[in-house]
Amino acid sequence: QVQLVESGGGLVQAGGSLRLSCVVSGITFSGNILGWYRQAPGKQRELVVNISEAGSTNYADSVKGRFTISRTYAKKTVYLQMNSLKPEDTAVYYCQAKRLRDLRDFWGQGTQVTVSS
Repeated sequence: QVQLVESGGGLVQAGGSLRLSCVVSGITFSGNILGWYRQAPGKQRELVVNISEAGSTNYADSVKGRFTISRTYAKKTVYLQMNSLKPEDTAVYYCQAKRLRDLRDFWGQGTQVTVSS
């Protein structure tokens, strides 16, 4: 059974930092693209960043230079370091795994990030 469990969200002032974690079980990092998405109230879910098996990353323009994705194989965890947070970063953040052999998506339950001005 595939499970993705996020943690690390919370309330932070503009300019502050948060680090989100996503523990992945039931799948291996190889053969999957891992990523972070977010959904603000009244808006569609959007890609924040993803990372391929080879380590290639793809960041949304709105977070380039501020957010960093990383992963640890030993802990089967994907991280999202978020710096210089802005009120417009407020959203529910979701961890996602896309299994390449069948393109099936797996999602975590989401973690709320709120940035106050």
